[in-house]
Amino acid sequence: MTPNPFTIDEDTTLEDIVTLMEQRNVKRLPVMRNDKLVGIVSRSNLMQAVASLARDIPDPTADDDHIRKRIFDSLEKSDWCPFGLSVVVRDGIVHLSGIITQESARRAIIVAAENIAGVRKVHDHLCWVEPMSGVYLESPEDAEMAKAD
Repeated sequence: MTPNPFTIDEDTTLEDIVTLMEQRNVKRLPVMRNDKLVGIVSRSNLMQAVASLARDIPDPTADDDHIRKRIFDSLEKSDWCPFGLSVVVRDGIVHLSGIITQESARRAIIVAAENIAGVRKVHDHLCWVEPMSGVYLESPEDAEMAKAD
């Protein structure tokens, strides 16, 4: 044991604790109340506190505007980006609209949107248009909703 350890009191700020640990190169600090030992703060305790705080702080770029921009950035780079792409995001719920000319692009577009941080759900409003005949089919989700009405 160290004969005269550096100590802190219960009201010592986190910043002061970290500074003292760094300056004195110590891994633990006894916590005193008056002349009585009431606890010990360790580097491990500080790391646990930081990790706990990090879990509670939402991703600053996961708000709706950032989600919308990330989806646009992701889809605009692809060959299968819908014509007239529209992305509406509210509370992490995404509504995708536009025109696709290959039905296989639908799943790729939805998966690309689902993989954006902060996206909770994706609604498909993509319309398929056959380029030669002009045949138009609404999204399966919209068709299902129309049946329900």
